[in-house]
Amino acid sequence: MATAFLSTANSFFPSSISPSTSSSCSSSSSSLGTALVYLNNQNVQRRTLCKAFNESPPPTPALTKRGFSLCFITSLVLAAGNGCSNAIAAILEADDDEELLEKVKKDRKKRLERQGVISSSSQEKGYLQDVVYKLSEIGQAIDNSDLSTASSVLGGSTDTEWVKNANVAFNKLSSSPEEKTQVETFNSSLASLISSVTKNDVESSKVAFVTSATAFEKWTTLTGLVGQLKGL
Repeated sequence: MATAFLSTANSFFPSSISPSTSSSCSSSSSSLGTALVYLNNQNVQRRTLCKAFNESPPPTPALTKRGFSLCFITSLVLAAGNGCSNAIAAILEADDDEELLEKVKKDRKKRLERQGVISSSSQEKGYLQDVVYKLSEIGQAIDNSDLSTASSVLGGSTDTEWVKNANVAFNKLSSSPEEKTQVETFNSSLASLISSVTKNDVESSKVAFVTSATAFEKWTTLTGLVGQLKGL
């Protein structure tokens, strides 16, 4: 670049220049050449800096505890060969066991907390026991095509006392999304059951009853109440 620029600059001075101006031209050419050499050196330095910057290694990503362990173990493998395979497997297994142990501790803590809530909810368990008895009577009546008896046990609407009490217990003892889903299923299918019984539709009543009873049984299993209620 500097050479080309110097060649272009020299073309500004014709070869037929007079001797009287030769010294002045030589001095000017010398000064111009010095300036061009300086510019060339600056360009070289800039290119060197850019190259060094572009070739600099990217920042090292942060390692997790497990990732660091794997990197360390890998270095041991490369250093010691296959003789370390059993030791490495033991280290990784111990790491997995530690994570599993933490999960078991958390699950046990939740289970104990749930049992504490259930133990202090004797009234709510009484409401739920009543639901078991009601469903048993309704199921027998529907199985015998006795929708009149089923209707009298149901109470004619979801605003009856036993249904309201059941939902008091549901709301207190339900914590997970799965449990709340089963409560919603129970209530919606119970409304369908009441409607089918009112219409004297035996087949629809059977389907709605099975859905209601299944949702209730799943809920008691999820909450840990299945073994504390008679008739399940």
